Amino acid sequence: MGHAMETISFDDFLKIELRVGRIASAEVFAQARKPAYILHVDFGSEIGVRKSSAQITAHYRPDELVGRLVVAVVNFPAKQIGPLMSECLVTGFHDERGDVALCVPDRPVPLGTRLL
Repeated sequence: MGHAMETISFDDFLKIELRVGRIASAEVFAQARKPAYILHVDFGSEIGVRKSSAQITAHYRPDELVGRLVVAVVNFPAKQIGPLMSECLVTGFHDERGDVALCVPDRPVPLGTRLL
């Protein structure tokens, strides 16, 4: 039987600012409790560069993340994660082993473009 989902209104959905950004830098987050990277994501001139902690170490190395487009929530409040103030939530999906695969656009789109 399927998972029971809570329904939301379209207005609720529109409150979520899912935007496209390009990873400008990625480094190992040595102080994280679970393996993670610190990402600096460029969302273009309107939003700028935001930091995020991402537990994506199973599928990606820092050097191969730089330059990639990602989808992130940019209107959550900043969250303290150890010594890092995370300013956005980079999105992804758990694979069959529970490791995270990034949610990415399949074509180039301008930085800061909003998902609708």
